[in-house]
Amino acid sequence: MTEQESLELKCINTIRTLSIDAVQAANSGHPGTPMAMAPVVYCLWDRFLRFDPEDPIWPNRDRFVLSAGHASMLLYSMLHLTGVKAVDPQYEVLGQPAVTLEDIRHFRQLGSKCPGHPEYRMVSGIETTTGPLGQGVATSVGMAIASQWMASYFNRPGFELFDFRVYALAGDGCMMEGISNEAASVAGHLGLSNLCWIYDNNHITIEGNTALAFSDDVATRFLGYHWNVLRVGDANSMESLDRALRSARETRDRPTLIIVDSHIAYGAPHKHDTSAAHGEPLGEDEVRGAKRSYGWPEDAHFLVPDDVRQHFAQAMRTRGRQMRAAWNARLTEYRRSYPDLADQLERMQRRELPAGWDAELPSYKADPKGIASRDCSGQVLNALARRIPWLIGGAADLAPSTKTRLTFDGAGDFEAEDRHGRNFHFGIREHAMAAILNGLSLSKVRPFGSGFLIFSDYLKPALRLSALMELPVIYVFTHDSIGLGEDGPTHQPIEQLAALRATPHLITLRPADANEVVEAWRAVMPLQHRPAAFILSRQALPTLDRSKYAPATGVKNGAYVLADAAGGTPDVILIGTGSEVAMCVDAYERLTKEGVRARVVSMPSWELFELQSQEYRDSVLPPAVRARVSVEAAGTFGWSRYVGVDGASIGMHTFGASAPIKELLKHFGFTVDHVVAASKEQLAKAGR
Repeated sequence: MTEQESLELKCINTIRTLSIDAVQAANSGHPGTPMAMAPVVYCLWDRFLRFDPEDPIWPNRDRFVLSAGHASMLLYSMLHLTGVKAVDPQYEVLGQPAVTLEDIRHFRQLGSKCPGHPEYRMVSGIETTTGPLGQGVATSVGMAIASQWMASYFNRPGFELFDFRVYALAGDGCMMEGISNEAASVAGHLGLSNLCWIYDNNHITIEGNTALAFSDDVATRFLGYHWNVLRVGDANSMESLDRALRSARETRDRPTLIIVDSHIAYGAPHKHDTSAAHGEPLGEDEVRGAKRSYGWPEDAHFLVPDDVRQHFAQAMRTRGRQMRAAWNARLTEYRRSYPDLADQLERMQRRELPAGWDAELPSYKADPKGIASRDCSGQVLNALARRIPWLIGGAADLAPSTKTRLTFDGAGDFEAEDRHGRNFHFGIREHAMAAILNGLSLSKVRPFGSGFLIFSDYLKPALRLSALMELPVIYVFTHDSIGLGEDGPTHQPIEQLAALRATPHLITLRPADANEVVEAWRAVMPLQHRPAAFILSRQALPTLDRSKYAPATGVKNGAYVLADAAGGTPDVILIGTGSEVAMCVDAYERLTKEGVRARVVSMPSWELFELQSQEYRDSVLPPAVRARVSVEAAGTFGWSRYVGVDGASIGMHTFGASAPIKELLKHFGFTVDHVVAASKEQLAKAGR
């Protein structure tokens, strides 16, 4: 063994022993994969990854995604050893390390910067939150798409600003999850040659050997997805790993899967039960045995030899600093040659909007026939996208129905042969679509994705990660209620709104008419750290007369007084969202003629309403007015928050049915007569 090879092995064993010690100290975690995959990650980071630890948010850095998030200590070890610097929420690089040795000592403890699974925004150098298996590799597809789209938009001759590559480390669990297969199919179809997945083929999951449940020929499957498939027979062979990673880098027409055969635990076959090393600490005796097998001091804990620390500092930092400096020099010249594009690039990186971004937003005249909220949303989306070049997205095969296609000149389609397009065709892959949107957002473009509201269930895990990572992803969900009519209960959402509203950080908006749609988009676009979900109708909604009723600008507050009793002190409050607001207005008009002092509150967004001051909320829903009726063509779960335990909620208590919309609305009680009757019952309860 040469001196260089000896030092490399010492670096690898440092990664291994840091992981072992952290898991053992926490008495919780997964030491096996970090032990087995340490050579792979070392080879990738030391020889290939274009990354500067001094500036971990350099826009053209290569991305490394630990999709096997349970192996988090593998990543924390690398962040510590390479000296990655911390970045604050304002994206200013700070001087202190992102992960200290003390952080590693407190792995999985309350307040630690090293939680059980990697979490984006908590620690610099973590490109995406992982843990739910398959999410990381699927998100990496969005990152790879972003690199190629940004290259097509920003790069100019002599100014190659974007060409970053994306690497993801996956395990058997990732390969089993359906989302990884959806995402791999998309990546292969698009020929994302800047994407490389490394598959830790160790045959172990929590329950034991993968033979219990998994016998796929993964290589053949990925060949069928149009991937370049390589195999490394021994995870400890630096020569084989180097050759495979070079081949991936040189492949120009398709993504690459590197299947790495490994053995959980010591990095080589041994007599002990390997499944225990996957999901549990080794135990003191096994820790000592592992260190002995590495030639490591058995009684040393969290040891980082000086020459190891020096090697990491010299290797990655020197290479990364040179690459970043060259990129910054190009960017300086780019600003002189293409100032408008440079301004756009910098705004995009800061999640800011261009000047005049809302200058083309339409307004709609009163119209009793109206327009479907999905249709006016499509018009608004196109008006915004013309002004915001990095607003890009598509649908899970439903753009003609969700009205999310960008139709202006030059919008085009993002395809294998053309990276300029801003319309994406995700196919019937809702879950992968949402994860890809996360990857796009993590790369700082502003993505939107659409589908039917009922199929929000199909993508909920990735949407949850949008919220957890505080990403401003935009979801457009149409076909929002039993208003689908003949499509029947399989397509009629009931409980989906409640599930979305229960998701922390997510903003849901169910606008009542065309002008509320405009204001809903106006409220969402400035969001920098919260995803949003539009809930839109297929059927036409009357466009309210805003000379008679309050302006739609109240949408920004989540709820507002749309129509009020003379003098402003109501006896009963009608609260509606979306298609049911017009019904509340009609009931209000009838009640008013009968001498009832009624108020209509349009409440498109619970979350925006809860962000307002208590004074404002009380002005909209006065605590003294207990006679309240909510009307929404969805499950009533949660409405007691606003109508009180004595209030009435007109909504769905069963699944829907297949019939024309008018028959369904009458059958399930969504009529003006029912709203009026419920209002009078509430007044009677209140002694009015």
